[in-house]
Amino acid sequence: MINREDMLELTRRMTLARTSFSRIAGCYIDKDGDFEGSFNTNFLKLSAAEKTKKLKLAKAIPYSETNVNLKKYEIPQSMQKPGSMWQLLMTMNECGLKNDALMDTFYDIVMESYRSDSEYAILVFHGRYDIPLKAADKVGLWESEEVFEYMICAICPLEGEYEPGDPECGFLFPAFTDRSRDLDHIVVFQADTDRPHDEILKILGISR
Repeated sequence: MINREDMLELTRRMTLARTSFSRIAGCYIDKDGDFEGSFNTNFLKLSAAEKTKKLKLAKAIPYSETNVNLKKYEIPQSMQKPGSMWQLLMTMNECGLKNDALMDTFYDIVMESYRSDSEYAILVFHGRYDIPLKAADKVGLWESEEVFEYMICAICPLEGEYEPGDPECGFLFPAFTDRSRDLDHIVVFQADTDRPHDEILKILGISR
């Protein structure tokens, strides 16, 4: 189960003034499922208006209803091996999304299995959150005990020319459990729980 407070702690950093995102990468796919182009840039170099739009999309993932739209899944040890999606995600995270070849590999894997009747975008955000220590009374002490390095992926239908709408699904990796990095789990978002994109689970190498 996901602790709502863990997710809220992350989303409090998803504002213009406090953002912990360092980079954003993504690609666009046309209605026929063909690649239409990609980008990879320093998040802080975006205009204020673009940052605001993109922060809203990223925040929609962890801020969604926990244990309903947002669920935590275990990544079995058998899937944590060379050549696995887990290894790809780990490497993407470790390089801060700066390796375009890794990003292209990730996009290709998603595109092969993702089902959509319209144009869509795959957006990936990378962030570093200095987790402050907390005293017994839960008041922050400001000192950092751990740096949580993470990615949020949002898959969004396009509402205009390269303009992503609200995410249909996505994920947070690694999971953020008890205010700490959890490499054995991934948190998956589904906007429509009645008609979920279950193919995202297959893409990520996990099952219900």
